[in-house]
Amino acid sequence: MRIITIAVLACAAWPQIAAPYPIYDSESTGIRRLEHARLAQAGTTAGRQRLPGELLSLEQVDLRLLHRRDLQLPAPDPVFTAQIVRLLGANADRYGIAVLDLSDIDRPRYAQHNSETLQNPGSVGKLIVAVALFQALADAYPDDLDSRRNVLRDTRVTADDFIIRDSHNVRFWDPGTRQLSRRPIQIGDRASLLEFVDWMLSPSSNAAASTVIKQAMLLTRFGRAYPVDDATAVEFFDKTARAELGKLLVKTLHSPLQRNGFDLKRLRQGSFFTATGKRKVPGTTSYATSRELMTYLLRLEQGRIVDEFSSREIKRLLYVTERRIRYASSPALNEAAVYFKSGSLYKCQPEPGFVCLKYHGNKQNLMHSVAIVESPAFTRRLYYFVTLVSNVLRKNSAVDHQTLATRIHRLIEAAHTE
Repeated sequence: MRIITIAVLACAAWPQIAAPYPIYDSESTGIRRLEHARLAQAGTTAGRQRLPGELLSLEQVDLRLLHRRDLQLPAPDPVFTAQIVRLLGANADRYGIAVLDLSDIDRPRYAQHNSETLQNPGSVGKLIVAVALFQALADAYPDDLDSRRNVLRDTRVTADDFIIRDSHNVRFWDPGTRQLSRRPIQIGDRASLLEFVDWMLSPSSNAAASTVIKQAMLLTRFGRAYPVDDATAVEFFDKTARAELGKLLVKTLHSPLQRNGFDLKRLRQGSFFTATGKRKVPGTTSYATSRELMTYLLRLEQGRIVDEFSSREIKRLLYVTERRIRYASSPALNEAAVYFKSGSLYKCQPEPGFVCLKYHGNKQNLMHSVAIVESPAFTRRLYYFVTLVSNVLRKNSAVDHQTLATRIHRLIEAAHTE
């Protein structure tokens, strides 16, 4: 049975259109939902209006620390750290947090608390998958950015059984009928490689993440011969021994982290995000610390996640989210540009009088957030990074992170009031 179809369409460079990002020509990326975002913002179709902080132009969504590539995380400021810990309240021991305030770039302030606490990163681990894909692209085309863009935009991927099971809805925009639908990815759905990356990072689809991991493995294995035809892809995964596939998965996901200076004892994505992916390709454990995630954000802004091109594209994808959730949904950030990813993993066990609700786990209630904040978006008077891992049982962790975002923003705002 043919379960994957990949083709490369005619190549063309992406235009740099000076229009509000992400509301620009969707054909330049292959992310079709951007056309719906443009039409909704223009009022010509149904859809939400973007917040003020979401309306930066394409050229304004850029890396801010290219001139400070030597900047390292400073020693923790005890006063700043104490202020952050107070915001955590009585459950401070259930958080790991790092905050880097670069609003005064010549006097950076850094706070950390339980910053070496290891937790499963959940969907924040999809940031690692992005590193893997962009590293594989850079390895195949080290000096050819146009070819990298073309592979991302023009490679057509068809979802196969690696997506099973996932319940996350993604957006499908039909430009012909101008109809937007929201549903989980199904076997047979076709999209550009970059659209799968967008589905992975924006609505955090596990099906998309497993598809991207699979494509990154193929790109790592076949290099410039990627994309391979469907028969070659099927034969590769069917005929290659599981142990060898496991080794390739490690090479695909772990090697890029090491090459980009990360500590695999503190940051690692070890497996697929779906049951079928895990069954077909053996993996390892996944974990992260708030400090190593902070290092990720810092290197992203410095253009040191693979290279400037890769860092910039990842940052743009973190800006172009369908909507702001959890940490990024704080009303205090409405005027700010926010580049974020979040992830959750909760489990419940029987307990008298306890009702198991989403993000309220009483056995495990992991919630992780990473965010770069530029506020207000167009002047960037405040500029800071936050990485947060938590495991506060029986508490709505999504609302908890939203509340913390407000408190942290007000704290940093007060420190820079003229």
